[in-house]
Amino acid sequence: SMAWSDWETVVGDGFDFEEIRYEKKWHDGLEGGMARVTIDKPDKYNTMTLATVDEMFRAFYDANHDTSLGAIIVAGAGKNFGAGGDVEWEKWGLREAFYNRYPHNRLIRSSRKPVIAQVQGYCLGGHNHMAYCCDMTIADDTAKFGQAGPKVSSPADGFFVPYLVKVVGAKKAREMWMLCRRYDAGQALDMGLVNAVVPAGQLEAEVDKWCEELLSVSPGCVEILKATFDQEMDGYEEMGII
Repeated sequence: SMAWSDWETVVGDGFDFEEIRYEKKWHDGLEGGMARVTIDKPDKYNTMTLATVDEMFRAFYDANHDTSLGAIIVAGAGKNFGAGGDVEWEKWGLREAFYNRYPHNRLIRSSRKPVIAQVQGYCLGGHNHMAYCCDMTIADDTAKFGQAGPKVSSPADGFFVPYLVKVVGAKKAREMWMLCRRYDAGQALDMGLVNAVVPAGQLEAEVDKWCEELLSVSPGCVEILKATFDQEMDGYEEMGII
């Protein structure tokens, strides 16, 4: 049977990353391959700062311009996808983020290639809205989703707040953002927050299967479809600074 190659870590030429791992692999039965961008700070629950997002931007830029790739995976190292923004950093860094139009969701929206979130464990705050802004989300049964902003006085506005209405509906979206409840993988599947849930240990294999399907159709058509779907977010742009 046709198989995927091993992941190849991309290094050199500006890819000597400290906060992420950037890898590519190819399938010997399909023309294209895929890239994986993994936030690699498991001891800090993969929390994000502007430095993390800057490294993600460089990886995404490369993946979007590599014509041999048909999909991009966003992942988190260790037991958790991630717990959002680094609150200690945000005390002073949020101003910097606002001035620089904090771009991790925009990376997903402006990507030419479809982006799949590979979620295990905690998927909270900025990681939750990054995941639901991805084209598809695959989770394992350890996943727990939710927002945290109002609990930790971390403000959020911009297109990704109202976009959740498109994903799960207005009432559920406001509940999630305003009450900061946690939702397990089964609840996330029921509300349409994720596409599929698999047992722990099977997550990467499941993501591989979805990527195989993506790579078996026309990449040009998929790019046009992604851009067309993402157009609905363009009207939100002027609402916020992020």
